[in-house]
Amino acid sequence: MTNAKVSPWLSCLVYPLGCYLLLPSYFGKLEIAGRENIPRIGPVILAPTHRSRWDALIIPYTAGRWQTGRDLRYLVSENEMRGLQGWFISRMGGFPVDPQHPALSTIRESIKVLSQGEMLVIFPEGDIYRQQPVQPLKGGIGRIALKAQSQREVKESVKIVPISIHYSQAYPNWGTKVKVKVGCPLDVADYPVDTVKTSAQRLTEDLEGALKDLYEMDNKWEKQFSCKTSWHQERLTTHH
Repeated sequence: MTNAKVSPWLSCLVYPLGCYLLLPSYFGKLEIAGRENIPRIGPVILAPTHRSRWDALIIPYTAGRWQTGRDLRYLVSENEMRGLQGWFISRMGGFPVDPQHPALSTIRESIKVLSQGEMLVIFPEGDIYRQQPVQPLKGGIGRIALKAQSQREVKESVKIVPISIHYSQAYPNWGTKVKVKVGCPLDVADYPVDTVKTSAQRLTEDLEGALKDLYEMDNKWEKQFSCKTSWHQERLTTHH
C-alpha cells in the first residue's frame, strides 16, 4: 500500500467547506472547462500549470472526490510540509519532494500510487510562475509515468491530463476571476517503455505543447476580460 493516504474524516470536512463556502465566496467567478476529460478509473497524473498557492485548492475543486469520486495524491515541495500545514497536507494525500533533486523514495512512492490505479497531482513546471507563459517542464514527470506504465500491476494505461489554471490577477485576492481548462489526456501507452530516456523526453515535450495550447486559450480569455474591464472603467470615468 502507498504511504500517501487521505484521511476520510478530514476530507469529508474539507471538501464541502472548500467547494461550497471558501472558493465560491472568495473568487468573483470560477469557471471550469473540460472536466469530462478527467478519467474516472485507472492511473492518472494531473499536470497543472502553477500560478498561485490557491492551485492546491483549485485542483481538488476541479478533479477531487466531490467531482470525480476519486481522492487525489500530491507531490508537494518539502518546504511546504512543515508544522500544522504539513500535518494537514500529509492527511490530504500529500507527500514531499525536493523539486531540484527528487529522492528515489519520492519517485518510488509516485510509481506506487499510479500502480494502484490512483490519481496523482504533479506540477510539472516545479515552481510558481505568476501570469507567465508555460515554463520548461521538469523531466521527472515523464520518467515516473513510464516507470509506472511498465509495472505489471497496472491494468489500465497511465494517463496524463494537462490542466491550465489562469487567474485574472497575478496575486489572487477577493473577487479575482479564475479559469481552469482541462485538456485531453495523453496516453502513456503510446510511448515505448523500453526506451525510457527518449520516450520520457518526447512525452514531456508533448505535455508541454498541450499546456501551451491551453495557455493560448486562456490568454485569449484574459484579453477579452481586460477589454471588458477597460470599457467598464472608461464608462465609469465618462459617467462621472
